[in-house]
Formats: sequence, structure tokens, C-alpha cells
Amino acid sequence: MSLRKGAVLLAIVLANSGGAAMLHAQDADNELVRRAKNKVQPEYPVLARKMNITGVVKVEVVVAANGTVKQAKVIGGHPVLASAALEAVKKWRFEPAAGESTGIVDFKFEGHQ
Repeated sequence: MSLRKGAVLLAIVLANSGGAAMLHAQDADNELVRRAKNKVQPEYPVLARKMNITGVVKVEVVVAANGTVKQAKVIGGHPVLASAALEAVKKWRFEPAAGESTGIVDFKFEGHQ
């Protein structure tokens, strides 16, 4: 099996519009698509707001068959924003599936007025 086929992909773009997020994961040769039923937006940290810190935090997630987030760990992004993203993604719920899905969730933190 090629490295590309074995890789698991996930693209979730958080937008202020509140549109449905999709979790795209590849499991062996079958691509799975799981819709997020409940998304919790991360709280913009007070320190980040004061320091005008913005950016993207990447969180690797393992979603259990029942749709709950089984594991989550930050794999990239500003440390001041990381814990807010991690806390939020742990509260997400996805549609149930036959097995686990693994992938990356991107949280975009933009400056607030």
C-alpha cells in the first residue's frame, strides 16, 4: 500500500457562518465522510486577544464509531491558542460510523474587535 493511500486526511474549515463541517478520512481503500453534528467554537483566549495573536491551530483527532472524540492532540499552532482549540474539539460530536476515523481539524483564530 502506498504512503498516499495509507494517509488519513481531514479537512474542517471553521467559518463564522456556522456551515456544516465535514470530516474526511481515508480508511484503507474506503473513503469515509462524517458530518459534524455538534461543533463547539473555541473561546478566544484573553491573553491572545491582549497580544493580538492570530493563526491556525491543527489538532489531530480520533473519532470513535459512536461519533465522540476519543483522542485529540495539538500538532501545530501558537501555544497560547492551542488549549482553547483542544478543549473545543473534545466537545465535538460526529455522525456514527462503522469504525473510527482519524484526521486533522484546523481552527482558525482571527483578531476580534
